Amino acid sequence: MHSLAAPPVLHLVATDPALLEALARLAGSLGFGFRHWSGPDACLAGLDIEDTGVVLVECGPAGDGLGLLTRLAAHGVDLPVIVLAAQASVDHCRRAFKAGACDFLTLPLEEAPLRDAVCKAVGSHVLQHQRQRQARHARSLYTRLSEREREVLGMVVAGLTNKEIARALAVSPRTIEVHRARLASKLETDSLAQLVRQYADLADEADTRPALVCGQAWGDPLVWRGGQPQVSG
Repeated sequence: MHSLAAPPVLHLVATDPALLEALARLAGSLGFGFRHWSGPDACLAGLDIEDTGVVLVECGPAGDGLGLLTRLAAHGVDLPVIVLAAQASVDHCRRAFKAGACDFLTLPLEEAPLRDAVCKAVGSHVLQHQRQRQARHARSLYTRLSEREREVLGMVVAGLTNKEIARALAVSPRTIEVHRARLASKLETDSLAQLVRQYADLADEADTRPALVCGQAWGDPLVWRGGQPQVSG
């Protein structure tokens, strides 16, 4: 398991010594780790699926090397792949993107486009991993909520006011205020916007009720259908 501070890794699958030297130099200048693999089999055997970074794979005119993209996905590796090729025919480029490449660069490499492509791919991958960690953390916090707290959360992210929620649950608005304070603490949020952004989908997943009629203490009850409140009658 990598620490969150582990630097991204630039993986190169190629045999050209000049390409190896250029990519190692680029990785060092960006503060990335660098791994060189002699071929797809070695790459698949040595990759850590928890790495953030990018894979650059050298492909010949026949597209040899593109199979690595499919094999990476089959092994659960989500690293972006940049294809490097000496001959950039339209067909070769099309096949690379169809196989899942995030970029296609022609050899010999120019430093500026190479740096830009690597930084863009790595930045996207790091952001993707950050969002995945945040989603896992949010789900972990959500599992700690009581059934009533999940019910209140579902109504909050649906846009109901404290009074409307209190009426629906046949409790006082002050009780809902207490529930919302506990939700903010347990879910580690400091604003309604953050609560909705991080937990609306989880609340929707949990709300499998076809209809919930409640809140008869203050006149017409609210009917809960499909994640939206409706006044009965």
